[in-house]
Amino acid sequence: MARILAMLSALCLLGITGSLQAADNVVLITFDGLRWQELFRGLDPELASHEEYSEQSERLLEDFWHDDPAMSASAIFPFLHGTVFQQGTVVGNRDLGSCAAVSNPWYFSYPGYSEILTGVVNESIDSNGKVLNPEKTLHELLNFNPDFRGRSAAFASWDVFPYIFNVERSGVFVNAFEPLVAPVGEAEALLNQLHIDIPPPWPTVRNDAFTHHFAMSYLRREQPRLLFISYGETDDFAHDAKYDEYIFAARRTDGFIREVWETLQSIDQYRDNTVLFITVDHGRGEEPIETWLHHASKRSVDGYMSSLSQYEEGIVGSDATWMAAMGPGIPSQGMRTTADCLTSNRIASTLLQLLGEDYRDYNPAMGVPLEIFVE
Repeated sequence: MARILAMLSALCLLGITGSLQAADNVVLITFDGLRWQELFRGLDPELASHEEYSEQSERLLEDFWHDDPAMSASAIFPFLHGTVFQQGTVVGNRDLGSCAAVSNPWYFSYPGYSEILTGVVNESIDSNGKVLNPEKTLHELLNFNPDFRGRSAAFASWDVFPYIFNVERSGVFVNAFEPLVAPVGEAEALLNQLHIDIPPPWPTVRNDAFTHHFAMSYLRREQPRLLFISYGETDDFAHDAKYDEYIFAARRTDGFIREVWETLQSIDQYRDNTVLFITVDHGRGEEPIETWLHHASKRSVDGYMSSLSQYEEGIVGSDATWMAAMGPGIPSQGMRTTADCLTSNRIASTLLQLLGEDYRDYNPAMGVPLEIFVE
């Protein structure tokens, strides 16, 4: 009887902690600043035909405009709509009563990424400055687990990510903005040379193609159990007031994500045992029309984002995000409505649970797992 009770107790513990492993690996991907509006409504016809925002209006409308918003959205994001949303779960379409949002009070990138990657909100992270993150990312925390030690990596277009991951302390492998320090093989050597020869479009953000192909090479060679890829072009083209390029970048990124997934399914270690989780660090404005360029909370415009102080309430709607996932342990339920807004500080604990880990063993201050993403 004592043995039976002990076994029942162990089974109960497994149910409580969520330590039943659903996946062996996780790939976490972010689109920087991609609005939920384009993801679910498709092309904004006013922005697409606006002479200040779309020099390539004719091409944009020809390629992506449909009277049916769902068809327009699918034209921009064929992989997300045709595969991820069909085989997994997605939240964030506010038109359908589905809400996702950041929980940090700032609504811009460093706080947003820190929230996603660490599961906690530290309000002292209140700028995009190159400040070492006092919080520990999911990658750093898992490095203390022998099963994951040295088996995580991050690739990003923005040059602040080494600080977000605090590589000086964490030792996590992060490639961001710069070429590879130690390229392996001819393909990586060529990528490095092209990286040097082709000037970046922005002072702190490189072309996403380099981020993508560096990440893919590493994925095939090193086969990490936790991989983070951050694509940045959507946010920077939006800040540049180039709606056409913003949409073209979004379409390219959808194609990059398709290649990631197809590559995962072609490798024994990853096939049918890898979760793909996709999200965004913040939203953007919608009304008045020019606020699509920006993102900032009311507190931000009173401080770090004072250049937007004319918007006394901040950029309304820029806290709005979205999340999508598929893979083992993720229910195939498509778009889900939500009773409350699901916040980004709950992503890290959710990924831990999907990997068979209890977030309370790593950082109990994390937001609790998102049950909607766990079968």
